[in-house]
Amino acid sequence: MKTETISKYRPFPAVELSDRTWPDRTIDAAPIWCSVDLRDGNQALPIPMSVEEKLEMFDLLVGVGFKEIEIGFPSASDTEFAFMRRLIEESRIPDDVTVQVLVQTRRHLIERTFEAIKGARRVIVHIYNSTSTLQRRVTFHDASREDIKAIAVEGAKVVKELVPTIPETEIVLQYSPESFSDTELDFALECCEGVIAVWEPTPEKKMILNLPATVEWTTPNVHADQIEWMCRNISARDSVIISLHTHNDRGTGVAATELGLMAGADRVEGTLFGCGERTGNLDIVIVSLNMNSHGIETGLDFSNLSRMREVYERTTRMTVPDRQPYAGELVFTAFSGSHQDAIKKGLDRRKKEEAGNWGVPYLTIDPHDIGRSYEAIVRINSQSGKGGVAYILDQEHGFDLPKTMHPQVGKRVYDLADERGKELSAEEVGKVFLEEFTNVSSEMNLVDYVLDHHAAGRGEVACKAQVEVGGKSWTLEGIGNGPINAYVQALEVGGLKDFTLTDYRSHAVRGGSSSDAAAYVQLRHDDGRILWGVGVDPSIEMAGVKALVCAWNLLR
Repeated sequence: MKTETISKYRPFPAVELSDRTWPDRTIDAAPIWCSVDLRDGNQALPIPMSVEEKLEMFDLLVGVGFKEIEIGFPSASDTEFAFMRRLIEESRIPDDVTVQVLVQTRRHLIERTFEAIKGARRVIVHIYNSTSTLQRRVTFHDASREDIKAIAVEGAKVVKELVPTIPETEIVLQYSPESFSDTELDFALECCEGVIAVWEPTPEKKMILNLPATVEWTTPNVHADQIEWMCRNISARDSVIISLHTHNDRGTGVAATELGLMAGADRVEGTLFGCGERTGNLDIVIVSLNMNSHGIETGLDFSNLSRMREVYERTTRMTVPDRQPYAGELVFTAFSGSHQDAIKKGLDRRKKEEAGNWGVPYLTIDPHDIGRSYEAIVRINSQSGKGGVAYILDQEHGFDLPKTMHPQVGKRVYDLADERGKELSAEEVGKVFLEEFTNVSSEMNLVDYVLDHHAAGRGEVACKAQVEVGGKSWTLEGIGNGPINAYVQALEVGGLKDFTLTDYRSHAVRGGSSSDAAAYVQLRHDDGRILWGVGVDPSIEMAGVKALVCAWNLLR
C-alpha cells in the first residue's frame, strides 16, 4: 500500500482489561455448535441453494451431528418460508435438533416468522439489529443510542408477545447486536441488558446472546478481550449463553473463535469450509478438528470429510481451496524430499508400534480419521526426494526398494518431473520405474535360461543361457552356487563380466499378481560405478537373473 494512503486508516482501540484472564485458560471442552450454512452461508452464494439442495444440506448437517441449525430467514421470501414449512410438515427435524430462524426486529417480519415455525418442537428465534457506531452513523443516519436500543427492546417484546400463539413450540430467544465487533462495549452491554430485561431468562430457560464479529476489524486478542469483558459485566451470566459468530476479513476467524472460547464463550456459530460473505464465516470444520487433534470430543463427525466436501461443492457451487486446512486436496501432501522421508519413517514406525498417541512428522492428525487416505500424502515433483519416490513405489505399486537404491531411482523421477515442469502421478512414477529400472534389456537380452541342478557337484547348479548382446546371439554356460552366481560365472567365461555383484534381495510384489516376485541386484562396475537393477518374474529364480541382466544393461 502506498505511504500516502496509510493516513486514511486508524488503529483499532484496545479494550481496557488489564486483569484479563483468558491468556491463562485452555480449551478443554467443546462448545455448543450451531451451523449457519443454510442462512449466512446460503445468502453469500452467487446462486443460492434451491429447496431441494437446502434439504440435502440440512440432512448432511444433521448427520454430522449439529444439534442447532440456522435454516434461514423465513420472512424474507416465499422460498425460505416454504423450506421451513417443508421441514416441519414432512417431519424432517429430528427430536434432538433445534432449528434457528433469523429475523430483523420488525413486527410484521416477526409475525411472518411465527407463521413459518408453527408446529416445530423447538425453535431459536434469532433477532438482531445493527449497533455499531459506523452503522448508526451511515445506515441509520446518525441514529442515537437510545433509538437503536429501543429497536432491540421492541423486537424482544414482540417475540415474547407471540410466544403464546404457538404453545406447542418451545421458543428460545437469541439476540445479536450486529457488528458487535465495532460497537462500544458499554453500548453493546446496554442493548443486551435491555433485551434480557424483557425476556427474563433463567438458569433453567436460558436465552442466547450472540456477539458477532460481523466484520473482523482487529486482532484475535482484542476480540477475546471484548468477549471476556461482556462475560464479566452481563448481569444474568448464569441465565444466558454467550455465542460467537466470527468472520474472516483479516484471515484470523479461527483464532478469534478459539481465543473467544478461552475468554468464556459457550457457543459457536459457523459454516462448513467457511462459506459466507466476503472472505467467509468461521470454518467450523477447522475449529472442531483442531479440538479433536488435542483429544477433545466435539460431538461432530467429520470421518467422511471427502463426501461432505462433495455435497458442499455440488450444492453451493463453491470450491474448497486446495490448501484449506483438513479438507483441501493438498493438506496431507508432501512434495519436499525431507518431508516425504520423515512422513514415511513416521508411518513405518506407527505400523510397528500399533498403539500410543499419534505422532507422525508433518501430519497433525491421522488422515484416515477424516476419510482421507495415505496414498495422496506424498506427491512427486522436481522438489521431491528419494524417500517420497520410494514411498509411492511401496504404497502404490508394491515394490520395497533397498534403501541404497533410493537415490538412483529418486533422481531419475524428480529429474523427469523437472523436465516436464509438473507433478508426476503415482501411475507415472510406476511407469518410469518399470520402464527404466525393471527387466531392462537394451544391450543384453536374455532369450532363454535353463538351470540344471544335477549337472554339477553338491550345492552347485549349472546354467545355459541364450542371449543377444549388441544384436549378436551368444550361448553362455556357467556353474555356481545358485542361479544368479551361475549366470555371473557364465558372463565371466564369455568375457562379459566387468563388475562385482555386491548385493541381492527379493520379495513378493504386494498388490500385484500373487505369483509375481521382485528381485534387486546391485553391481559395482570395474570403474567404480554402483547401480541397482530390478527383475520381475513369476519365478523368484528368474526374477534374480533378470535383475542381474537389468543391472548389467544399466551400467553400459
